[in-house]
Amino acid sequence: MPGGRLTQQERQRIALGLADGLAYAEIARRLERPTSTVTREVMRNGGPAAYRPDQAHRATEHRARRRRPAPAGTPARSDGRDAAAVRDYEESFAEAFMQSGLPRMTARVLAALYATDTGSLTAAELGERLQVSAGSVSKAVAFLEGQSLIRRERDDSRRERYLVDDELWYQSMIASARANERMVGIARQGVAVLGPGTPAAERLENVARFMDFVSEGIVRAAEQAREILLAGPAAEETPDAP
Repeated sequence: MPGGRLTQQERQRIALGLADGLAYAEIARRLERPTSTVTREVMRNGGPAAYRPDQAHRATEHRARRRRPAPAGTPARSDGRDAAAVRDYEESFAEAFMQSGLPRMTARVLAALYATDTGSLTAAELGERLQVSAGSVSKAVAFLEGQSLIRRERDDSRRERYLVDDELWYQSMIASARANERMVGIARQGVAVLGPGTPAAERLENVARFMDFVSEGIVRAAEQAREILLAGPAAEETPDAP
């Protein structure tokens, strides 16, 4: 099975496969590459609708030139962590967020925040860490705030900081459930407009019932699991008293 970076010819074949409506697994099979390689390649470069092989190839070469790995055995960070390993992890984390539907820059910002010990960074720190403009950071954090995935506060120096914490996962799940509830209402409004008993109305009623069930499940699970977020891993490892 081929290894190493994708070639420009392989990227052209990926683009052709996407145009033909092939699944990532089928494209990967034809290239004799892991499915994860094709998935990362497409999601890192605009997604299936916006993937452009030439642009993707140039972007990969640019990232390769920009990287400056620390010498082997020499930590390049003040916290002692391996800089290259942290950078690669953040990229993998961002790709996971992208596969869940987040835009690339938004995913990178969120991954960077989660990979800091404090869970918070200023806009300037995010821009420096990700090597992007202030405008790109601003758009990303605005989106994340709207999805209840981050929040902002001012530190002792009155600087605005963006941060993540465990409670935000709970809030995000509840926001998702509320969005589902709105969809239930819209679907049932369509039932009344299109006429109960018609094929269109029955289709919408099925959607409403499905989304209603999913929404209730999300809220119930989030409420039950909330204490896990608040307790932290240390509480789970504590043995029960005799």
